[in-house]
Amino acid sequence: MKNTLLFISTLAFAAPAVAGAYVNVEANQGWSGEDYQGALLETHVGYENALGESSSWYIQGGPAVSFPDDAEQVGKASGKVGLSVGVTKRLSAYGEVSAITSEGLEIEELGVGTKAGFKYSF
Repeated sequence: MKNTLLFISTLAFAAPAVAGAYVNVEANQGWSGEDYQGALLETHVGYENALGESSSWYIQGGPAVSFPDDAEQVGKASGKVGLSVGVTKRLSAYGEVSAITSEGLEIEELGVGTKAGFKYSF
């Protein structure tokens, strides 16, 4: 896993010189009912490219800051890898795997998530 984080950080520093590079800043907030849980701010550098005529992939990673409600902010590292595949002219399928450290670059308690879905364009 340390090699994966090293690869993502190397990609982050090299990406601005490569075609297909991008920056993605994303803020997510969470609630449980009416109780605010906190926020996560991810600042990623990534690279995306085509896979044939109707598919594409991406990889992104960088620092993240967690802002829990009623607690101090926590620095983390996070990253995502995703794929999109054209099923028809208007329908595509996508999937993503994401990972985030519990604190700093320590990966003993790595949080991992997945996302999958379909997108229909009108």
